Amino acid sequence: MQSASETEPGHAPGPMNDKQILQAMSGLMAGMFVAILAGTVVANALPRIIADLGASQSSYTWVVTAELLAMTATVPLWGKLSDLYNQKMLLQLSLSLFIVGSLVAGLSHDVGLLIFSRVVQGIGAGGLTALAQVVMAAIIPPRRLGKYAGIFGAVFAVGTVAGPLIGGVLVDTSWLGWRWCFFIGVPFALLGIILLQRTLKLPTVRREVTIDYLGAFLIVAGVCALLIWTSLAGNSFDWASWQTAALTLTGAALLLAAVFVEARAKDPVIPLSIFRNRTVTLTTVASLFVGVAMFAGTVFLSQYFQIALGKSPTVAGLMSLPMIGGLLVSSTVAGQLISRTGRWKGYLVGGGVTMTIGLALLSTIGADTHFGLLSLYMAILGIGVGMLMQNLVLAAQNDVPAQDLGTATSVLSFFRSLGGTVGVSVLGAILANRVASEMTKGLGAAGIAPEGGGGHAVPDMTQLPDALRPIVENAYGVATGDLFLISAPFAVVALIVVLFIKEKPLKTTSGMERRLAEAEAEAGAESGAGVEFAKDGPGDEGTGGAPVADKEPAGR
Repeated sequence: MQSASETEPGHAPGPMNDKQILQAMSGLMAGMFVAILAGTVVANALPRIIADLGASQSSYTWVVTAELLAMTATVPLWGKLSDLYNQKMLLQLSLSLFIVGSLVAGLSHDVGLLIFSRVVQGIGAGGLTALAQVVMAAIIPPRRLGKYAGIFGAVFAVGTVAGPLIGGVLVDTSWLGWRWCFFIGVPFALLGIILLQRTLKLPTVRREVTIDYLGAFLIVAGVCALLIWTSLAGNSFDWASWQTAALTLTGAALLLAAVFVEARAKDPVIPLSIFRNRTVTLTTVASLFVGVAMFAGTVFLSQYFQIALGKSPTVAGLMSLPMIGGLLVSSTVAGQLISRTGRWKGYLVGGGVTMTIGLALLSTIGADTHFGLLSLYMAILGIGVGMLMQNLVLAAQNDVPAQDLGTATSVLSFFRSLGGTVGVSVLGAILANRVASEMTKGLGAAGIAPEGGGGHAVPDMTQLPDALRPIVENAYGVATGDLFLISAPFAVVALIVVLFIKEKPLKTTSGMERRLAEAEAEAGAESGAGVEFAKDGPGDEGTGGAPVADKEPAGR
């Protein structure tokens, strides 16, 4: 049995003003910047890193996938821990893991150690991904969250733009090199730890819990088995092989066992009851397909810029600006309008339509696509992603009890990352095979005998003979366009799912206020005190710090 909840401090704090919220968010923004930097700073450096370490196209995919896999598998665990333990401490632990992973990555001399370090970084990034949004929901009411989500969108844009640029400059600077792409994030992580300690003040709701270790193990093991299969199939072994059968059956069996355990656990990692909420279920499915469409289509763009278009790492970083600019503008403007009007579904629908159009247009690119046209296509995709990604989380957070905020947020992040990881793995294999096919065709047309490897090794464009360059450029151009064509139907599915989400008024009390109210309501019910709470209706503009309870506890 769970004990009656205790709150520290002993009463609900008053609503935070804008200055207090911005101060509390400073450490969160530093942490999110670090998480974004971990992925983007190596984007333009990866072709050089893989060539320097003498690795293959499958290794290129694994360096990206390893972090996504670790982040995906651990996000639900971080989310559950945030519902049980001190969120500030968990954020600082995430940043510490990121520091360790970054130092190991920067000192790696073979691709195996580099991939291992990316796993450690991914575990830390999983904590930052889940916890940053949980803490935002804890201190900011959903009705006010839009404009602050816009600030996070700006941090996301700066990190995404600055990362490739910084990575490109480091790679192109002979006395620094690609290792500094990993070292560069360490000072930001340390700054995040210090800022969180100084600025983030959250009450802790304590209760007796039973840690579901078996459920956590089964979820992580099952997800990892399936993700390893999607990463290796098509490269290390055939899709139709005994390895495929072994990994898929093992993964499916582990996940079925996880469902059985979670349904009976006192305090499950992912409470199955949360999916009775229609909004949570639909936003989760939409997040899965957004992850496939977004990550799978865009993660190989840097490789396209450098190999198909023959640009340097620094120039490749600059070429991503149109997509990031579209994302920044759309997320900021949509956030402000949602806070002003309280209406949010139209932006989800508009984002789904725009993302689908952007992917369809990008499917037409090749090695000879004009940069002006390419910029327009990328901007359209960025606008769609900016309207969709954060607002799916907002819709779910608005429709669950405060005590389930961490779980609901992490479930959405988990499925978005799962979609991205599976998409990157599968499309990475498709890219390698498509490049090999186009290379064989191009070499045959040019009367050149193909060498061993069939195009699976990532070429160093600076070392290629002039006769081979146009063949390689065309192969990667055609293959990258095909990846966007494959990604577009997933965006269509996400749009269809979004259409079925019911728009509900945004609450005007923060998760922290609601959670303290729920804790006191639980304590009052157990002691027979009959505590009464003010209701939070669509027109309520706050209660002056008094504990409140939502009119619809779970939004069902």
